[in-house]
Amino acid sequence: MRLWSLHPRHLDARGLVALWREGLLAQKVLAGNTRGYRNHPQLDRFKQQADPLAAIAAYLSAVQQEATRRGYNFDAGKIALHGEVARIKVNAGQLAYERAHLQRKLATRDPAAARLLASEQPDVHPLFQVIDGGIEAWEVV
Repeated sequence: MRLWSLHPRHLDARGLVALWREGLLAQKVLAGNTRGYRNHPQLDRFKQQADPLAAIAAYLSAVQQEATRRGYNFDAGKIALHGEVARIKVNAGQLAYERAHLQRKLATRDPAAARLLASEQPDVHPLFQVIDGGIEAWEVV
């Protein structure tokens, strides 16, 4: 499971679809509707929120909006209802790590997207607020 801190616009089509599926799985896990993945480290930052389901719903909403912008049909009805959610802090070191990780994936799947990502400062997912710091403790390096 990979729930990117980077903005979904940086993902290629394959990565965006995978993120949608993994985000929906995360929503099921956080709702207590699965037996597996309950202790997956990628979920830690959502579990730490006052309303974990609202946080993952906000995360998924941004993914769905990016898909719509590209002309894909991701069913927004699959996202749990949610209200306002405070932004989640993410370390700058985590973003740098994820950027390098995505760069390696894109180099083989979509070299043009890899070049674009290398040439720009990547945006963060709108749910997150960047702060100083290294790679997050929940990241499996």
